Amino acid sequence: MTAFTPSIFDSFAFGIYPYIAMAIMFIGSWIRYDREQYTWKTSSSQIMEKKQLRKGSIAFHIGVIAIFFGHFAGLLMPKSVWHLLGITTEMKQLIAMGVGGFFGLICFYGLTILIIRRLNNPRVRANSSTMDIAILLLLYAQLILGLLSIFVSMGHLDGAEMLKLMTWAQSTMTFQSAAAVEAISGVHWIFKAHVFLGMTIFVLFPFSRLVHMLSVPVQYFRRQHQIVRQRFVR
Repeated sequence: MTAFTPSIFDSFAFGIYPYIAMAIMFIGSWIRYDREQYTWKTSSSQIMEKKQLRKGSIAFHIGVIAIFFGHFAGLLMPKSVWHLLGITTEMKQLIAMGVGGFFGLICFYGLTILIIRRLNNPRVRANSSTMDIAILLLLYAQLILGLLSIFVSMGHLDGAEMLKLMTWAQSTMTFQSAAAVEAISGVHWIFKAHVFLGMTIFVLFPFSRLVHMLSVPVQYFRRQHQIVRQRFVR
């Protein structure tokens, strides 16, 4: 039996880089929150233009939130749990393709509007940093790769490559880098590009407006009500 020997690129990109990316994301976000809390915001440009922002932002956020939780459950939930729920590997792949494609198109629609607005509106463009534009374009590229991967998956509906990606994700989270690299080495290049670009977005996360994702307003639900009194006009 021949021992598996991964390429240098696969060993680094899928065995080492994920830990570098996660470390930069968590440590960088912590340092930014500790030292630069004033920058911990979305820097909304609504005051400059709100019609296109509202249209694009709602669609983008609906799509990206659904995609995030879909990836989280799809990659990290063991296949034994899916089978316990009566969902076979083939069924899971069809669900992932259908639901992922539906919300991916919603996200694509919203993100397209946001990018056009960011680049073509002079006021919004003038108040945009290089990182603002770069992170939008990277998210756009990542989304396109994800949508294209659906067409690749249509060529093999047995769910084999999906299982390999699940094994990679779960092995990475349990610090079994060798098993992770072996699992992902044989998948289609478009899946590899999708995973690698996802890790790169993690690297840029602390340096962009994406940090606002970590500021879920949980305290809003238990804060004291604000009493607002009407001013009487004499």
